[in-house]
Amino acid sequence: MFEFSSIELYHAQLKEGRATCLQAVEYYLRRINACLHLNAFIEIYKDEALKRASFLDEKRKQGKPIGKLHGVVIGLKDVICYKDHKISASSKILQNFTAVYSATAVEHLLAEDAIIIGQLNCDEFAMGSTNENSFYGKVLNAADETRIPGGSSGGSAVAVQAGLSMLSLGSDTGGSVRQPADFCGIIGLKPTYGRISRYGLIAYASSFDQIGVFGNSIADVSRVLEVIAGADEFDSTVSNHAVDDYSSDLSTSKKYRFAFFQEALDHPGIDPEIALGIKELIEKLKLDGHIVEAVKFDYLDYIVPAYYVLTTAEASSNLSRFDGVKYGYRTNSTVNNLDEFYKQTRSEGFGKEVKRRIMLGTFVLSTGYYDAYFSKAQQVRKLVKDKTMEIFKDHDFIILPTVPSTAFKIGEKMNDPIAMYLADIYTVMANLIGAPAISLPLFTHSNGMPFGAQVMANNFHELSLLRVSNHLMQNYK
Repeated sequence: MFEFSSIELYHAQLKEGRATCLQAVEYYLRRINACLHLNAFIEIYKDEALKRASFLDEKRKQGKPIGKLHGVVIGLKDVICYKDHKISASSKILQNFTAVYSATAVEHLLAEDAIIIGQLNCDEFAMGSTNENSFYGKVLNAADETRIPGGSSGGSAVAVQAGLSMLSLGSDTGGSVRQPADFCGIIGLKPTYGRISRYGLIAYASSFDQIGVFGNSIADVSRVLEVIAGADEFDSTVSNHAVDDYSSDLSTSKKYRFAFFQEALDHPGIDPEIALGIKELIEKLKLDGHIVEAVKFDYLDYIVPAYYVLTTAEASSNLSRFDGVKYGYRTNSTVNNLDEFYKQTRSEGFGKEVKRRIMLGTFVLSTGYYDAYFSKAQQVRKLVKDKTMEIFKDHDFIILPTVPSTAFKIGEKMNDPIAMYLADIYTVMANLIGAPAISLPLFTHSNGMPFGAQVMANNFHELSLLRVSNHLMQNYK
């Protein structure tokens, strides 16, 4: 029976004839069908995936060169465009809309022989921390189906957690890859802002959004990053910084310098077991010869407010294009003028959380409030970035919790948006400054749920981040 443990071993099986791409796809289709109740997938590309698997098997038999992701089965978050396939950002306002082009990241996956198996559920327009804000219904955590999987990339996390795909892509605006990875007990990587092209990624907050990768091993995540990273003429914000050969050598014997924030571990909102787990990891790192130092960081309680002011402002601008005129949902109600048409269409098409953030963003950008809120938040962003760059002058990494609690119960925080937003306290920092960060599944709570450690590196230091992550996964899990 087909089983997957890593891309390297899978490719060895293909080479030796012990498995085929077709068998792999059939296996995942059976898994998906058995786990439909988890609601991870919005659409499954059954016939297309089977056809592509057969094509790749024939390609290999003919002795043609194969790609780095040959036959690797991958799911896409429903904010990443795939030409001629539906894309909705899990929103009613884009229901039945078909992508007219593919995201650059998807083009890179296909060029290296990957198989896209389906579109994955998420919070509407990537706005949420629980995957309860989707037009298609909530996603369930496979480790405990009474709990949320995290968000906004909950479907992408569960697809890997439950063995419904080998890897998956998500997007991370304030922790939407790392937080669900933590809640689901898998690896979630958010690269440097601009490391991966955002062309074909439906925008939430353009100066924060970044495509990220979910997987079960650092080697697999590294290989996918290696494929999808790099320059792109279609994205003016993407970096021309050279792409390292991330997957070639992940071993390291170097002794690193880590920083941590005592304020984060002593914060009143953190679960004591999570704080203890990070503290014990710090002590183990010290015993193994690494330098781990507490660094004063005075801005922790300002990060979440600044993040939500800035991202909602950008969202109010980005989502203005969804008006029912050019494409997407439009109201059937009788209206007397264009203003009424816009209001009715957007009121019916957007969900509660999206409308909340659009209104908040419009407020902070309005005359009389712009300087009081938006300008101040930009100043906080600059202070946080300057302080973090100062830390990276003397340290290789910053180690943090990923989230302050394990996955909470479905519906537990839906009526308390402030409590929901504060759950992002440890993840939004990386997005504010654009730095790469990863969540590593190193711990298990006494309640039976997984939780992880978050490691952050300086911009474009993904190679060292992946190496130290591999070291932590091998020696501290």
